[in-house]
Amino acid sequence: MIDLKDKNIIVTGASGGIGNSIVEKLVESGANVLASGTKVEKLEELKSKFNKIKIQKFDISQNEKIEEFIDKATSSLGGFLDCIVNNAGTTQDNLAIRMSIDEWKKIIDINLTSTFLMSKYAIKKMLKNKKGKIINISSVVGHTGNLGQANYTASKAGIVAMSKSLAIEYAKKNININCISPGFIKTAMTEKLDAKIKELIISKIPSARLGKPEDVANAVLFLASSHSDYINGETLHVNGGMYMA
Repeated sequence: MIDLKDKNIIVTGASGGIGNSIVEKLVESGANVLASGTKVEKLEELKSKFNKIKIQKFDISQNEKIEEFIDKATSSLGGFLDCIVNNAGTTQDNLAIRMSIDEWKKIIDINLTSTFLMSKYAIKKMLKNKKGKIINISSVVGHTGNLGQANYTASKAGIVAMSKSLAIEYAKKNININCISPGFIKTAMTEKLDAKIKELIISKIPSARLGKPEDVANAVLFLASSHSDYINGETLHVNGGMYMA
């Protein structure tokens, strides 16, 4: 069993299905977790389930407040930060010729720029500790492209390339920056898909099923642990074989 006892970890987007599972796995492994998100009631549910965790409402679209968020979150965890899981993100789909510049900028800003800033200010904390782990959540479509998601796929592909650059910059400082690219995971969002669309998606997955949130959480657990200390700038694909790098 992976032991993360006394490790201080921030998880963004914790109020969603994948975020919930990530928090659960980290807590089970002994980590001190601060869970953030925009849905207070969901965060409160997490808190009631895992009394040990700390919660903090935060909208990652507030770029100008990210440094303050990292400061407060780190202080809440006792003054030092071992790991951050940048899981929060959003979509606003449209065909390219119909996509407004605002729709483009919104997704790039929330998904890519915010992940950069979260990583930047987390790195500043980790430099003081002379170690750290950053785990950025990308997506399978950031590698394959997807209909109606030029903005989203660009933001997720950008996260991968950015993470490689950060990994090169801070490897000698004992800071590991890696990505996880989930495929289609069974969440409230995928449950709303039309049955025929869901069947079409599953037909493209060699494992012939949607992934589970814990499949992603298990990958986070590994990358947050000492078992991944010699892995840096990599992307771990969790997609049932839908895309093989």
